[in-house]
Amino acid sequence: MHSHLSFDNPPALPHEVVVQMLERALLDRSAEAEAASVLVGTALNDDDAEFVEHWCVQIGTRAVPGSSLLGLVGLCLGHAARRFGRLSDEALALAEALAARAEADPTGVDGRTLDGCDDIRSFLQPCAQDQRRTRAGQNGRTP
Repeated sequence: MHSHLSFDNPPALPHEVVVQMLERALLDRSAEAEAASVLVGTALNDDDAEFVEHWCVQIGTRAVPGSSLLGLVGLCLGHAARRFGRLSDEALALAEALAARAEADPTGVDGRTLDGCDDIRSFLQPCAQDQRRTRAGQNGRTP
């Protein structure tokens, strides 16, 4: 008999619950596994783009190096780019920084963030890097 593994995407939870669980994981790394499920459920199923992005940025800037949540943040920002068709400059810069860290040292940030950057490039037109170059050029700066 052949068995198939299945995976169900976690649901979006009420914002109060998400905030409580993510804040707890920032203070207690033993809560990261549960927080990971919450973050993925939020990125995939919460319709509040600002909330999704805010918490990805919070986790991505506040989690300690080596946290399993860091790579997941990049992946979740990719989901947000796909779902909402936009990300703030701050979120784009974070995704790129996490990807650079993952390439330099995958023990500090895991490779899932690279998949998220691929999604960002695929779903944001023009791609994130081109948007920043264009804005920089409009401001009289060179990238």
